[in-house]
Amino acid sequence: MKLWNLAAVSLLAAISACTPKPAEAPKQTDGQTDGQKEPQAQKRAAPAARVAPASAVAEPGVSGARQLTFPDRFIKAGEAYFSPDMKRIVFQAIEVPEGEDDPAEFYAMFVCDVVRDGAGDIVGVDNIRRVSPKGSANTCGWFHPTDPNRLLFATTVGAPTAENAPGYQRGTSRYRWAFPPETRIVEVDLRTVDGTAASLKPLEGDGKAYMAEASWSPDGRFILFCSLESGDGDLYIRDTKTGARRAIVTAGGYDGGPFFSPDGKRICYRSDRNRDNLLQVFVADLVFDADGSITGIANEMQLTANEHVNWCPFFRPDGKTLVYASSEMGHRNYEVFEVFIPDSPGATPARRRVTEADGADVLPVFCPDGKWLLWTGQRHEGRSSQLYIGRYRDQGAAK
Repeated sequence: MKLWNLAAVSLLAAISACTPKPAEAPKQTDGQTDGQKEPQAQKRAAPAARVAPASAVAEPGVSGARQLTFPDRFIKAGEAYFSPDMKRIVFQAIEVPEGEDDPAEFYAMFVCDVVRDGAGDIVGVDNIRRVSPKGSANTCGWFHPTDPNRLLFATTVGAPTAENAPGYQRGTSRYRWAFPPETRIVEVDLRTVDGTAASLKPLEGDGKAYMAEASWSPDGRFILFCSLESGDGDLYIRDTKTGARRAIVTAGGYDGGPFFSPDGKRICYRSDRNRDNLLQVFVADLVFDADGSITGIANEMQLTANEHVNWCPFFRPDGKTLVYASSEMGHRNYEVFEVFIPDSPGATPARRRVTEADGADVLPVFCPDGKWLLWTGQRHEGRSSQLYIGRYRDQGAAK
């Protein structure tokens, strides 16, 4: 997940997952959600729901690409994930200010409804509302796997205060990822959230070390996240059943952006393991004890090993492949690739290209049924980061 995560470099620092600060400066309903009205503080006049035409160009692994968010509402938007029932999307964005107000300095967290046509195709989003406190830096939203009204995300709650927060900068680039120590992981109930700090339930973090890039396990028992409490980016597990908290990936270099596999038996993540400013994609098996607690990892496999930045891996629902973004085609034209997970460590993983369009495509994620791919793209005029969706094209077995 995640200018916080180490994944976004060069031009893409502004749209990285876990990106609290920008590198530069939908018919709106009454906000009802399961019978609850959206609090007045969250409401904002918005244009009618927009349906962008689907692209007729067939890319290698996606068809009918369509834009979901637009520059008239958001200066930039990105890092989106589906709810388990596929009726909502959570994403981070910076809104176009009203009147002569200045744009917000940091990303806010938003939730919206998915709009489908009569054939069931996803054609847009609606009922967009902010769920994070004003002025805070936010990132890495994730729905609970069994309750679509429960949502976690990372937030500084208030504006970040550290002038020289720990972070990362690639070479002499002016783009930099900051890791504000105020960043913590919180949960909200979408039936009652009002966009204030009072509606946040703390899950991880005390404001002394960056904690973010979190997700629940498929059964909802575990929370997987990145913490800088050791001074390095490490991966941790919180067992919500026992309250136990354990570091499971502590190798040198930043490790982040982790996700559980659909069966809950593996995790994927990105790593600057070589401390060379180049991220690579990893996968590992989880180790469980007799009572089902996660105690560590085993059989770690590195799926990319090259001179490019490879990041934001995400499992396909069948668990056989991962999609990820790579700078292989250039730092101004990141593209999405898919890699097969080998049956045994040491095997060379097969991979294939998914997107092929002018402009960056990053942060790819599957919908729960695997039919749709959602990502952050810059393929439109103006090149701002916005949300895109298209039908996933299965290219067959590994070659």
